Amino acid sequence: MNTTLPLPRSVEWNDTHITLLDQQALPLAVEYLELKTLEDVWKAIKTLKVRGAPAIGITAAFGLALAAQQYENESIEEFRKQLQKYRDYLASSRPTAVNLFWALDRMVASIKDVISVNEAKTTLVHEAIRIQVEDEEVCYSIGHHALSLLNKNDSIMTICNAGSIATAYYGTALAPFHLSVEKGIPLKVYACETRPVLQGSRLTAWELQQSGVDVTLITDNMAAHTIKTKKINAIIVGADRIAANGDTANKIGTYGLALLAKSFGIPFYVAAPLSTFDPTIASGDDIPIEERAAEEITHLNGKRIAPEGISVYNPAFDVTPNELITAIITEKGIITGNYKQEIQRLFAHQSSSK
Repeated sequence: MNTTLPLPRSVEWNDTHITLLDQQALPLAVEYLELKTLEDVWKAIKTLKVRGAPAIGITAAFGLALAAQQYENESIEEFRKQLQKYRDYLASSRPTAVNLFWALDRMVASIKDVISVNEAKTTLVHEAIRIQVEDEEVCYSIGHHALSLLNKNDSIMTICNAGSIATAYYGTALAPFHLSVEKGIPLKVYACETRPVLQGSRLTAWELQQSGVDVTLITDNMAAHTIKTKKINAIIVGADRIAANGDTANKIGTYGLALLAKSFGIPFYVAAPLSTFDPTIASGDDIPIEERAAEEITHLNGKRIAPEGISVYNPAFDVTPNELITAIITEKGIITGNYKQEIQRLFAHQSSSK
């Protein structure tokens, strides 16, 4: 895997701190933050300095490793107890993206057999780096599988930012577009702006421009008209959590796009790594949906654009029912048909191959 994409890394480990691409500064500036404490990591996740389910998981993993380096007690039993407290604290930053909990639990599990605090500290750093490296490989595979579903000169719609800066590299839903540039396959992308935080206009449009992808920005309420007039061939989105039956939580507005895809008779694809699946949740009805501050809707660039005292409903995600999903694209291949059975089979195979 030898990339030539001119894209920055979303997160990097630097022994004494974490270097984080500040996604809130984009697209006007490419700025990096130095996260030096567990509290810095929690705030970066909570305030969307880092966003995108895989990138959140990677950052949280490095956050645990960072906090562990600062721990001085020599008792491995006390160390494990403290690490669990760190884990729970970081887990409270955002409730919907399952990669956060997956990465934190994997980090905690990585030291179950160690016999000293120093060994535990080293193990945690190595495990966090392993999570990051694996995610880049996973994203490349997702992009490769997704690209097989698309044709030369297709026009594709997407929402939010499931791209390189939301992962270790390449992204999930945006991975086929980055790979299309590397492979010389022309595609046209229409990116929804993604209100209220504008991840589509601030991040996806910027990121695809950096790669040289032919990208056009639209507002969210232009989607139906754009599908009709620009002859959109497919819609592809990322995911923050996928239930055991294939119901998928993703950025608010995704469900509406799935309904439009059904109406227009075009494929609706979800691209996500296995770490985004949550087999413990039976359906999308059980996925917790984060509600964020009213100011994201009532203010724009710090200025009020709505009346004082207005009631606000601001869910950050919605759930797309499995029957609206044409295929789920993973690093292990493309899932179609009976999602409950296919997901069970996929995870049973994963368990037996370990």
